[in-house]
Amino acid sequence: MKKITILFLSLFLTSITFSQNSKEAKSLLDEVSTKMSAYKNMYLGFSQTLSNEDAGIMEGDEPPIRGEINLKDEKYSLNYLGNRFIFDGKKLYVINTDEKEISITDGDLGGDDGFIYPSKLLTFYKEGYNFEMGLLENMNGRKIQFVTLNPMDSESDIVKVELGIDAKTKHIYKLIQTGSNGSKTSFTITTFKSNQPLSENFFTFDKQKYLSQNYTID
Repeated sequence: MKKITILFLSLFLTSITFSQNSKEAKSLLDEVSTKMSAYKNMYLGFSQTLSNEDAGIMEGDEPPIRGEINLKDEKYSLNYLGNRFIFDGKKLYVINTDEKEISITDGDLGGDDGFIYPSKLLTFYKEGYNFEMGLLENMNGRKIQFVTLNPMDSESDIVKVELGIDAKTKHIYKLIQTGSNGSKTSFTITTFKSNQPLSENFFTFDKQKYLSQNYTID
């Protein structure tokens, strides 16, 4: 009877600790979302690395891929892999500068596959995830508090998301996505600017501009 009582208390205390941990993680994410959403706009320069131990690909084997993005509410302009992506809140314009081709789709990059898209960077965590506090690490002179997000959908292409939060600024510093195939994609914010002077049509696709440059528009 004594062993059963001890086991029950152990399970009970573990559940309380997990609940408190989850609430602490959710509270931190809410604080980050509120602070970063309050900016009129944001500029993020970032680097991306990929690793997959099962495939023998280690982080650092290849030079990082660099990109930059301007964000305002759910609108964004992203320069990545030599292409430009413009999302005006309704349509996504993918501008392939090498092939001089432009594709237009409704909505942001993709669908319900578990991946995190730029327009949802500050809100994606609010649905479909369980939370827990991760490690507090020193990275490049900063204290980075990690939060682990586990998708509730067991069939998600993403099995884990780790968000690294700058403990001082409450800005996102690092995002790590672990895929169901074992691949780990890491994004590190290298430059952050807020409230930049952007023109009113910054997130507007200028069709005539690209037609005059002989782009093909699908």
